[in-house]
Amino acid sequence: MLEILSRIADLGPTGEVISLFREAVSCLGAESGVFLSCLRDDASRTSLHTLWACDPEWTAAYAGQRWFENDPWLRYASHEAEPTRSSDLITVSKEEEAFSLAAAAHGFASALVAPAPSQVGLSRVGVLCLGSRNTACFEGESFSQARVLARALAMELHHWVVKVMRQELLAGSGLNEADLELLRYEAAGHSSKAIGAALHLEAKTIDCRFQRVNAKLDAPDRRTAARIARLYGLL
Repeated sequence: MLEILSRIADLGPTGEVISLFREAVSCLGAESGVFLSCLRDDASRTSLHTLWACDPEWTAAYAGQRWFENDPWLRYASHEAEPTRSSDLITVSKEEEAFSLAAAAHGFASALVAPAPSQVGLSRVGVLCLGSRNTACFEGESFSQARVLARALAMELHHWVVKVMRQELLAGSGLNEADLELLRYEAAGHSSKAIGAALHLEAKTIDCRFQRVNAKLDAPDRRTAARIARLYGLL
């Protein structure tokens, strides 16, 4: 398991990490595994990155039923950092109860839920879910042992997902190092005048450059642009 963990960060294509993810799921005594990374750019934009090592029918059902809107595992990870068992989670709605029943029918009758906290708080949340059809899989001593490695696996997978998201954003937006330098100044709270003085440029030139950066990130203003860059691990 430690050898698997050490390899995840350097993996490239998604297929490679999923193959290693399946090995890790087996090593931890589980039959199924799901990793979810939820990124909220703002109040209206949410993106979900997922890795699946489970019944394909659950993958399709999760997307088709939009279970991420009523996922108690994801909700738990949004507020807690400690791994837990699905049997210890309290559902708060009929929708969450329906989710739990559906998950159990697709290989998660017993589940270990391991959050992957990030430095940007609730704006980016990751959660690893290991599942088994055996309802006693994560009870007793087996949970005490698995939770430690599950936490490490959750964090390594989250770091990999953030790396991929960062690469995708850079490739899609066309941001260059000069743009990132501007965003670092903005994130630090500097004004156009102060940034211009540091870069030996006029304040109005800095404002024009920020307009171009905002357009690349589809952001309404420079503050939002800096926030998006930070969420994607660029700053």
